[in-house]
Amino acid sequence: MSVIEVTKDTFEAEVLKSDIPVLADFNAAWCGPCRSMKPMLDELAEGNTAYKIVSVDIDAEDELAEDYDVSSIPCLVVFKGGEEVNRSVGLIPKDAIAALVEG
Repeated sequence: MSVIEVTKDTFEAEVLKSDIPVLADFNAAWCGPCRSMKPMLDELAEGNTAYKIVSVDIDAEDELAEDYDVSSIPCLVVFKGGEEVNRSVGLIPKDAIAALVEG
């Protein structure tokens, strides 16, 4: 599985109604730490079936960013059963990203 780009139109189906946990990456193209985190998220998504990773561009999807109180990026939000269960703000290493979802 690869990282899935989501919009407000696909967020509910891809994230809130997902049968597996979802790691939502709220980011922006101009954000350096977001760009640094992207390859790590791509690696974690590759061949992973335990959870799904989605990407939300906060510039294009400012309503979603506002709905989920995203004020700093990169912001990783873990959803299980449609509910937020964990969150991390700022650049973190790949093992910390995995622990965030699995933890």
